[in-house]
Amino acid sequence: MIQIIGAGLAGSEAAWQLASRGHLVSLTEMRPRWTTPAHTTGRAAEMVCSNSFKSDDPASATGILKAELRRMDSLILRCAEATRVPAANSLAVDREAFSTLVTRTLQEHPNIHWIEDQVMTPDLIQPTILATGPLTSDPLADWLAGITGTGRLHFYDAIAPIVERDSIDMEIAWMAARYDKGGADFINCPLDKKQYEQFLDALLSAERVPLGEVDTPYFEACLPLEVMADRGRETLRHGPMKPVGLDDPRTGRWPHAVVQLRQDTLAGDHFNLVGFQTRLKWGAQKEVFRLIPGLAHAEFSRFGSIHRNTYLQAPSVLDSTLAVKTIPNLWVAGQLSGVEGYLESAASGLAAAYSVDRAVHGLPALPFPPVTVLGSLLQYLAHASSKDFGPTNAMLGLLPPIPEGELDLRGLKRAGGTRAVKSAKGGVHRQRALASLEAHLRSLN
Repeated sequence: MIQIIGAGLAGSEAAWQLASRGHLVSLTEMRPRWTTPAHTTGRAAEMVCSNSFKSDDPASATGILKAELRRMDSLILRCAEATRVPAANSLAVDREAFSTLVTRTLQEHPNIHWIEDQVMTPDLIQPTILATGPLTSDPLADWLAGITGTGRLHFYDAIAPIVERDSIDMEIAWMAARYDKGGADFINCPLDKKQYEQFLDALLSAERVPLGEVDTPYFEACLPLEVMADRGRETLRHGPMKPVGLDDPRTGRWPHAVVQLRQDTLAGDHFNLVGFQTRLKWGAQKEVFRLIPGLAHAEFSRFGSIHRNTYLQAPSVLDSTLAVKTIPNLWVAGQLSGVEGYLESAASGLAAAYSVDRAVHGLPALPFPPVTVLGSLLQYLAHASSKDFGPTNAMLGLLPPIPEGELDLRGLKRAGGTRAVKSAKGGVHRQRALASLEAHLRSLN
C-alpha cells in the first residue's frame, strides 16, 4: 500500500497515476471535517485562488508543460479540459464541476481507498507522498520541519472576488479577448483617466485585513491588488488593468485602463475579476470595486481574501525526484514542495508518483530530463540557492540554453523582431522537450 496525504491537485494526480499502474493507494484528506482558511468543500482538487491553468500557447512554458502532461495521461489535465470554460487562449475551468469530476474519478477507482482523517505524524513504513499543500495543518508541518531539520517558510497568497454575471452592466462593459485571440471570452470594464485615478485613490485608502506575520513576504506572481498599487500609480495599468490589445467598441481605441473578468462556471453565471486578488476587508471591496464602470451594482458571490501559505526550502530538503534526501520512503509534492501554480502542482504530483513507482519496484531514481519543462522545474527545486529560494512557476528561463545553430536569431529579428524570436525559441524548446520526454518514457517502461 502506498500512502498519499492530501487530495489537492498534486495528491489527486499522484493517486491516479499510481492506482493506474496497479498499486493500492490510501488517499487521506482531512477536509471537510478539518477545514483551512481558504477551502470550502471536502472535494479533491479544490481550486481556491483562481480557476485558470494558464496559457495554452504551445510555445509558452505552461503550454509545453500541458503537452508533457498529456503524453503521461494526466488526470488533472483531462478533467480540466472536460470542464473548461471560455478563456481565450488559456485553460480555465468551472471549479465545482472540475473538483467534482476529479473526486468521483478517484473514489470510483478500485485501487484507491479514500480516507477522511487528519494525519499529524505519518507512518513511513510504507512509501508516502506528502501533498498537503500550502495550507498544511500546523501539527503536520511542524512534524515535517522537525524530521528534515529545516524551518517552515511562508508567504501570503490572496484570492480574487467573484461577481454574478447578471449584475454586470453590459451597456458599459463588452466581451472581447486581448488582441482578439481565442474568441470574445472576457468581460471588459473600461476606465478613463479620471475614473482610474478615483479608483486608485479609493483602493489605496481602503481598510485592509491586518496580517499576523509581518515578516512573511508576498508571492511576487500573485500580489494583492492594493500592494501592487502601493508601488506606484501606474503599476496597475501595466499589470492586471493594462488596456493594450482591447479596443473599446464605443471609441475604437484602447481605454486608459481595463478590468477583465473571466468566466468561472460552465453556466456562465459567475465571473471572477482577473488579477484582483486582495486583502481588503469585505465591506471595502464592495465599495471600491463598485467604482469600476460596469460594476456599480455588482453582486459578489465571493469576496477576495488572503491567507498564509507554507512551503519547504526545497534545495535543502528534496532531490530532483521530489524524494526527501534524508528520510527514506518520503516524497513531497505540490505547493508544499516549493512549486507555485495549479498546473505545476499537478505536474509535481505526477512526477512524485513516477518516482514512487520506481522505488517500489526496486529501480534507481530517474529524474525527468532537464530539457523538459517538468524536469527543469524539479531540477531548480533541487539545486537553487537555499538563501533566497522562493515558490517557483514553470518558466522557459529554467530550461537549458538552445545550442548555437538551432536558430537563426539574426534572420528572425529582421523578419519579425523580438516576438518572432521568442515564438521560435518556444517552438524549439517544445520540440526538444517532447522528444526527450518520449525517450524518457520509453526508458521507464
